[in-house]
Amino acid sequence: MTDETTGPGRTPADPHPAHPRSADAAADTTAGMPAWEQRFRAPRIGLPEWAEHAPDRSLFVSNATGTFELYAWDRASGTQRQATDRPHGTTDGTLSPDGQWIWWFSDTDGDEFGIWMRQPFTGGPDEPAAPGLDPSYPGGLAIDRDGTAVIGRSTDEDGSTLHVVRPGEPPVEIYRHRESAGVGDLSHDGSLIAIEHTEHGDAMHSAIRVVRTDGSTVAELDDTHGGSEELGLSVMGFAPVDGDSRLLVGHQRRGRWEPMIWDPLTGVETALDIDLPGDVGADWYPDGSALLIEHEYHARSELWRYDLTAADATGSALSRVDTPAGTVSGATARPDGTVEFLWSSAAQPPEVRSTNGTVVLDPPGMKAPGSVPVTDVWVDGPGGRIHALIQQPPGPGPFPTLFDVHGGPTWHDSDAFASSPAAWVDHGFAVVRVNYRGSTGYGRAWTDALKHRVGLIELEDIAAVRAWAVSSGLADPERLVLAGGSWGGYLTLLGLGTQPDAWALGLAAVPVADYVTAYHDEMEALKAMDRTLLGGTPEEVPDRFEASSPLTYVDAVQAPVYISAGVNDPRCPIRQVENYVQRLEGRDHPHEVYRYDAGHGSLVVEERIKQVRLELDFARRHLDAQRPRTTKEENKKKTTTKTE
Repeated sequence: MTDETTGPGRTPADPHPAHPRSADAAADTTAGMPAWEQRFRAPRIGLPEWAEHAPDRSLFVSNATGTFELYAWDRASGTQRQATDRPHGTTDGTLSPDGQWIWWFSDTDGDEFGIWMRQPFTGGPDEPAAPGLDPSYPGGLAIDRDGTAVIGRSTDEDGSTLHVVRPGEPPVEIYRHRESAGVGDLSHDGSLIAIEHTEHGDAMHSAIRVVRTDGSTVAELDDTHGGSEELGLSVMGFAPVDGDSRLLVGHQRRGRWEPMIWDPLTGVETALDIDLPGDVGADWYPDGSALLIEHEYHARSELWRYDLTAADATGSALSRVDTPAGTVSGATARPDGTVEFLWSSAAQPPEVRSTNGTVVLDPPGMKAPGSVPVTDVWVDGPGGRIHALIQQPPGPGPFPTLFDVHGGPTWHDSDAFASSPAAWVDHGFAVVRVNYRGSTGYGRAWTDALKHRVGLIELEDIAAVRAWAVSSGLADPERLVLAGGSWGGYLTLLGLGTQPDAWALGLAAVPVADYVTAYHDEMEALKAMDRTLLGGTPEEVPDRFEASSPLTYVDAVQAPVYISAGVNDPRCPIRQVENYVQRLEGRDHPHEVYRYDAGHGSLVVEERIKQVRLELDFARRHLDAQRPRTTKEENKKKTTTKTE
């Protein structure tokens, strides 16, 4: 289900301390508090971002006050202060290269539609960062050392636009297109802008255009060849050196994501010899002499250093950066050559660590209890071997089992800490997470396989793992719960309707419930994604939308249904959820709906705890009601009947 977010997501001066709880106060609050609630309430910290030309100034996300907000950290003095303080939280922010300004995105109640604001790093009033730009959905941001900013925007009316905003001058539009596009990066000298775009109409596979600040084109890189091939590119960043026009680019030419170097001024492409299985990402070391490689394989990740000098000399370019087994959720190379990274495993809560052997930031107060480790299962499915991650409580099975379906769909579950699955394990449930077709991390063909039969493909894989879970003795076939948030919530409702005999219960958070209405109400970028996934609009391919919509199968649903939805959600809008609920009400089908005042999920810790508590309570009430009676209970029933 929806879980904590500690990375950048989706800032009035405030003197609040970054970590207001003392150790004694934390001890008082934990007395009698169940472990699952402690995991949510324990202070968390995201990976600090540092200013390129002022590396002692950093910005990070924390939930220390009970809401995820942005914090400024002066490493030289050790001082920290809360930079944003909004009822619904703030996670989308960055530092200017000189470290003088904190930029943060201001939306309304989580609707993701707003403007960029900024405040001095040391504190002071907030001000619009780009006066003259109307509210929009964010489409990327890059800031030059002289204060010039390149801002990407999208609206339903205008599509995608990019604007150059120089200090004291009105914004200048340099790019416009109906299809999705966004700012990739700005070169170190501020002369080149890399744009990721999908002008060819395939929202899953971007092309790259490099332009000057006046919008004139320098070079194009399009592996889709105008949309005729399903090969994507991603901007990983310009070299961090003046006069160096090299751009680090992710590509899929060999069936997976991996980096190469492209110079848009010369057209030279340089392949990188990285002999690692799985997907590979990369970022520059600050002096441009090496790359920090992020390697993902089979739901785990690790870090490597790729020495460009050694590669040029045909030497051994790759060397491993020491990290524990688990998942690295983000990493950055510091000017002194050390690497800071956010790490966790399913059993151990996240920490921001450094390769110098220290914990970079360790919030005081309540510590999150650990959970149980995951085990790996590979199941043969209709499209190939399916990877699933299993957590289970102590003792023998079969257990009541929660199939926790990830969102995206272009995402994947990994061996990383998550409070929601841990809560279900605490309550005696096994938890199964399936990296179905459509998931990332298993090659391009696996990710792209869900097109046109959207939702149905993923559910075939979930069904194969469900059959394994029952036959292996892990899962009680009478107490199987299908659950998920966002795309996982969509698959939950679709699964309850297309596999009605398989599930005892469904828990859907911020779901797509009525695909046609969702398409018409959602943000423009998601319309483009849906056109790519389904091959057109609801008017152009009505049969595909109907086949993939949970509303089509709502009358077949047998299991009780719990739905939670944000009333300001631009991704899975509330109207289409209400359409589905009305159909359940018309059947007098057992269901509950929880509507909360936020967008696509909540950044408020107590709200998240409330939602998990409601889900657990719904499952307990309905599974207990359906659970087969013991012999003793049956005898009691018979005796009572005779007496009456």
